[in-house]
Amino acid sequence: MKGGRRFRRRHRHRYERGWSDRLRHDRGQGGAEYAAMVGVVSLVIAAIVGLSVPADEATGLKSAVCRILHPLSGAEACSSGDYAGDGKGDGGDDGGGGGPDDPFVPNGDPFEPARCLLSQDQTKDTVVIQIVFIKISSSETVKLQQWSDGTVTLERVNETSGGVTASISAGIPGLKDWGGSAKLSGTFLAGSGSGGQWLFNGHKSDDPQADLAANLKDAQQFAAYLKANDGCKFQSGYNPGAAMGACAQDAASKKPDLEPELAPDVDITKTSIEASGNASFGGKFKGNGKGGKDAGKSDGPKDLGKISGEVLNGTMTEDVVVMRSHSGPNAGKITFIYTFTVKGSAGAGGVATGERMQQVSVTYDAAAYDQEEKDGASHHPEKLLITTSQEAGDGTGLKIEGGANAGPVTIDVGGGGGSTKSQIHTESAEVILDNDTDSTTVEDWLRGKGNPAKNPLPSPSDAAEVPDSDASDLERLLHDKGKLSRLDYNANTDWWNASLGIGFGISAGQISLGFKIFGIEMTHESKNQTITGNPTYATGPKSGGARPWVEWKNCTQTKPIPT
Repeated sequence: MKGGRRFRRRHRHRYERGWSDRLRHDRGQGGAEYAAMVGVVSLVIAAIVGLSVPADEATGLKSAVCRILHPLSGAEACSSGDYAGDGKGDGGDDGGGGGPDDPFVPNGDPFEPARCLLSQDQTKDTVVIQIVFIKISSSETVKLQQWSDGTVTLERVNETSGGVTASISAGIPGLKDWGGSAKLSGTFLAGSGSGGQWLFNGHKSDDPQADLAANLKDAQQFAAYLKANDGCKFQSGYNPGAAMGACAQDAASKKPDLEPELAPDVDITKTSIEASGNASFGGKFKGNGKGGKDAGKSDGPKDLGKISGEVLNGTMTEDVVVMRSHSGPNAGKITFIYTFTVKGSAGAGGVATGERMQQVSVTYDAAAYDQEEKDGASHHPEKLLITTSQEAGDGTGLKIEGGANAGPVTIDVGGGGGSTKSQIHTESAEVILDNDTDSTTVEDWLRGKGNPAKNPLPSPSDAAEVPDSDASDLERLLHDKGKLSRLDYNANTDWWNASLGIGFGISAGQISLGFKIFGIEMTHESKNQTITGNPTYATGPKSGGARPWVEWKNCTQTKPIPT
């Protein structure tokens, strides 16, 4: 992991500057998307900075969330609520339309990806502890994924991170009787993780649909085994080195007949930077200021506590993940994953949500990378993967908080839960860098070198269009050699949250300044997404240079199995 740490220290300024440069210089459709993304959070932050929330704030935020997914749909479509997935994604129809431009695809098309994700069941449990300004986070994520080639993967990752956090909150003038308030916070976390992925492909035939059903059954059995075996660890006297006890034997009986490929050994490190804001409304409890030795005197009503519900929130997150694989299909590789996410939600009781994610993944040979770091030489990436994801939905949910004041000390208890139905549009562009020229093009782009691109992070839809005469080397590479694909999913998300906090602070008018002495927050999220619409990929360049979107037959040959 020494090389990974050096990479982050050496290149973090490049990463942060590169993303900010892309935000400033992106053009056309990409610029509209970024403007919409920034709008989601700026609406919330404006409530904090301006200390005022217009009556139609929730409507404005919901419209901004809509425009994240459909920046070219226009304000009328968003304000009317007609923003369900239209299958067209980001691009227009210049080689980037929603449906197939040409239903005929020659067999063995080298531009057709081998498989696609049909369905994913994901659960994530997170515990966050805060002591003064120190924040510690621990989470476990489990994914069960069905693939169009009939295989199934089960993934489990545990992450632990620590860092610092701070926030400021303020009352909203004109709404103090309603307990109106807003908060702006920032967090920096650095951590590591462990985990692995099991591949279920023991059932192989000429029928991928039948293989998927059989492999999924094995994966579900294996997941039950893992859960039962984990339960054994909490038994008194558990000793993993001793002979198998009754609990372990019972757990082992749940294993499928065909065991999966062993989970690879992967080192994971992660650095996150988060900025968030929210607005809440409720009521305050006040005393008359009389009693005890001060009976007969009145110092005016005193704040005793509050109860409030969150109605607006927005978050921007930047993540850098380093994965070094010691075994499995990616053994000997090191992958750096850069992710920028903006998301927001609005409404109490009925929640509108939106999320926009852009991710760049770059893979190197680990031994060569380490030696290049040691020698101070240029690196040679072997694979580039660019992924964009857009999600919008609504549902029911409520997050509330109640608090009591004892002088400068406050005690807050919060919780909530809800369910959301949403539509997800994803696009990806993958390039295998099998020669020095292509590898250098990608590395120069990561370092901010080479000829500048008009669109520094082109979407797959952009890459399918005919490159302009002044297109960058990266844009031409994605157009000429990238495997471009587009998918749509329907998703259902259930979540709950519970928190406890003890704080110390002072109030001056509408401004509250202070810090949390201790806090603990637990969150559970369960999400299922299933493919829908017409999966497409961009075939090779045709006459004139455009890459038409066609039916992705390797994806449509198999249907997801409900779980």
